[in-house]
Amino acid sequence: MARLLGVDLPKNKRMEVALTYIFGIGRSRARTILKEANVELDLKSDSLDDDQILRIRTAIEAKGKIEGDLRREISMNIKRLVDLGCYRGIRHKKGLPTRGQRTKSNARTRKGPRKTVANKKQVV
Repeated sequence: MARLLGVDLPKNKRMEVALTYIFGIGRSRARTILKEANVELDLKSDSLDDDQILRIRTAIEAKGKIEGDLRREISMNIKRLVDLGCYRGIRHKKGLPTRGQRTKSNARTRKGPRKTVANKKQVV
């Protein structure tokens, strides 16, 4: 099993797909990384040799932030918005959608499961 940048790549998967298990690498970025590293897209992840792993690692490090650095940057950006108190920051703080989606009928993913509010009984 190949290990790249602290992530265990899955066995018996094409390298194009296996690289997407690293946070910050999608299919198109995986293709460009493999092209730069001179590694075939169809090569299985468990049949990599040390030279190919080294070439892939250097290509990934040259591309930009991934994994922990990227997660840290994203969380710092959200924290900055919350500290500023801008509209997007308030929406992040409240756990609501930040990009203009409707919340009356949808947005269950951000809002969480429904919380039923009981009616108050009338005093007669």
